[in-house]
Amino acid sequence: QVQLVESGGGLVQAGGSLRLSCAASGRTFSVYAMGWFRQAPGKEREFVAALSGSGGSTVYADSVKGRFTISRDNAKNTVYLQMNSLKPEDTAVYSCAAKGGSMSTLHRRYAYWGQGTQVTVSS
Repeated sequence: QVQLVESGGGLVQAGGSLRLSCAASGRTFSVYAMGWFRQAPGKEREFVAALSGSGGSTVYADSVKGRFTISRDNAKNTVYLQMNSLKPEDTAVYSCAAKGGSMSTLHRRYAYWGQGTQVTVSS
């Protein structure tokens, strides 16, 4: 069982930056692949980024590649999403998720979810 709590969302102007954090409970954090997903009002949940348990492998959605960076600190049981050059279309509720085994871009493969944190980018 893993419990996830996100933080770091907020309101930022276009071109600005935010860093999201996702703190996980449990002593076996490093066995879980982690992902970030987002959902804007009226839209489907969208994959953003994921990384392996060791942090050695990452994958990004094309829409955020080169602007967002996912990372993790297994000693702190925390995964991060550094978001730079933010655009109004990045506005959404961002959620982190955990799964056993390899990382995935599919939200249905993730067993554990946080409550989400709102990111709003003004133009």
